[in-house]
Amino acid sequence: MISPMHPRRRPPPLRRCWLFLPGAERAQLLAAPKTGADVLIQELEDFTPPERRAEARAMAPEIYAAWQAAGVLAAVRINPLETEGRTDLAAVMQGRPDIVLMSKVAERRQVVALAEAVLSLEYANGIPSGETEIVPNIESARGLIATFAIATASPRVTAVLGSTEDMAADLGAPRTPAAQELAYARQRLHVECVAAGVLSVDCPYTFADVAGCEADARTARAMGYIAKSAVNPAHVAAINAVMTPSSKEVRQALAMVKAFEAARAKGRDRVEVDGLIVEMPTYLSAQRLLARAKALGVGMR
Repeated sequence: MISPMHPRRRPPPLRRCWLFLPGAERAQLLAAPKTGADVLIQELEDFTPPERRAEARAMAPEIYAAWQAAGVLAAVRINPLETEGRTDLAAVMQGRPDIVLMSKVAERRQVVALAEAVLSLEYANGIPSGETEIVPNIESARGLIATFAIATASPRVTAVLGSTEDMAADLGAPRTPAAQELAYARQRLHVECVAAGVLSVDCPYTFADVAGCEADARTARAMGYIAKSAVNPAHVAAINAVMTPSSKEVRQALAMVKAFEAARAKGRDRVEVDGLIVEMPTYLSAQRLLARAKALGVGMR
């Protein structure tokens, strides 16, 4: 499959913020590249009333072309194939989206069916085979425990995205800003995605305040996430900031790398830096952080 290596696309590990947008609000969709999100998602499920879905589908080619021209990944979230998903897909594939997300994925077979449908529509629309990525959305306990199988169901799957409201509802848990009710689901989704070798995209913060979103993003980062979804354009900057190595983190990583390499040159297996024992795993982690910072354009001084 060629999709993750497409020369125009930001690679999956550098896609920090995934912003869901109302599928039929043309002005908001066209203005969305200004938010700074790495992935923009025309949302055809919950964010688009059923009576406006035909309108949303019809504007898809114009919207995706505008997003791609702005250098942003163009994505769409369709309804499950069992409901309106096939109608969604047939229309939006005419616009050549970079990524197709599908809601309420709970079984491997749903991804297999989506991959087959996408392949057929690539051929019908003159799109190179394999160019369209798939990102399943996990929104239930059943889907959560099948995440690895879902993530490995097709080479097109480059990421898996978690849910907040639907997951909490399925678990019978009241929603809170601190999101303790989702802690296990978020941790498990990330672990299964790492095992499958795909990007894990954290669930959105569905309260309005930016400070709360930043705190929620920091919780996700502490779990290991490097990407997070959003439903509020005002949250994009906070998510990008958290998911981008800070200058302080870069300085710390540089100090670790320098000290460890100096210790190794003297035949030692570890070194202490600011109270932390730096061994090979820590050294490699620091190198990965520096590589990510460089890829995202963070200063390396």
